[in-house]
Amino acid sequence: MTSKNISNGILRAVGILIGIALVLFFLYKIQSVLAYLAIAAVIALIGRPIVLFLRRKLKFPNTIAVVATMLLMIGLIAGLIALFIPLLSEQGKNLSLLNINELQANLNTLYSEIMDYFGDSAQVVNEAIEEANLEKNILAGINVDFIPNFLNSFLDILSSVSIGLFSVLFISFFFLKDSKMFQNGLLIFVPSNKETGTINSIEKINNLLSRYFVGLLLQIFVLFVIYTIALLIIGIENAVVIAFLCALFNIIPYVGPIIGGIIMITLTMTSNLGADFSTVILPKSGYVLIGLAIGQLVDNFVSQPLIFSNSVKSHPLEIFLIIIIAGLLFGVLGMIVAVPGYTVIKVILKEFLSENKIVKSLTENL
Repeated sequence: MTSKNISNGILRAVGILIGIALVLFFLYKIQSVLAYLAIAAVIALIGRPIVLFLRRKLKFPNTIAVVATMLLMIGLIAGLIALFIPLLSEQGKNLSLLNINELQANLNTLYSEIMDYFGDSAQVVNEAIEEANLEKNILAGINVDFIPNFLNSFLDILSSVSIGLFSVLFISFFFLKDSKMFQNGLLIFVPSNKETGTINSIEKINNLLSRYFVGLLLQIFVLFVIYTIALLIIGIENAVVIAFLCALFNIIPYVGPIIGGIIMITLTMTSNLGADFSTVILPKSGYVLIGLAIGQLVDNFVSQPLIFSNSVKSHPLEIFLIIIIAGLLFGVLGMIVAVPGYTVIKVILKEFLSENKIVKSLTENL
């Protein structure tokens, strides 16, 4: 091997590394666009069964079916936004956002009542914390000065979300209108002898993921109904909106229900600020906790097994392990995309490595 060949090899390797670095840098810079594409793809998969129903059963032209589906989705989004307005307004009044001093006094009173109810006075607790050099945090009371700043940040985020929402809806329309767009773009990079297998994989992935996301919506709906009934029986204001918000957190496996439960109990307590803790706030919070437990029992033992087994053709234990592993490797985002990502990998392996013993065992139900 001559020095020229070695030099060319080194230059080629350096060029490849530089190219990879530039591609990664480019992807980092357009990460918002990639997020829009991913969200639009999910919306397209959810809307796909509706479009197919309108085209096949009602004989709608493709464009009209897509427009009708998009209008339905926009109407649902607008309805959800309208639902949250009363909740924000009511919680704004309850939390006295325009009177920080009153809010701080109410929260300190609630804190003192909790301490008294469980047998320790606020003074005893403060003295214990003072010994740990943390007394300033309690003696200063509960600091709520962050709320106005949070509202300002929320308005900035809202403007960005509006731009993102328009982009997602625009992209989703064309994904639904031309379902072969992604497939045709992908086939450009696939060798000719692999095109048939790739087309089969894409079609199967679309079907499975559409069923998965529709099943996920059904799971959220079941929890929403259970939470709504529980909150209405207890007598919580804005029960429908609170129930939907908490049910929505179940998109995040295992961690989401905990977050949703904390939010539900917190909103229950803040909706009753000023009421007696032992006779009003504590009993209502306990009933809410029972409603949460019932919802999670139904979800864990009925909804999830049915959805996962029928939509992505995977065993519940298999799904559990995949979600845990993805969470350890990539955090909350990994837990969210674990099931659809694992489904895509299984379909691809079955199409191109169907004779492998391990692959055959994992994909026997596909």
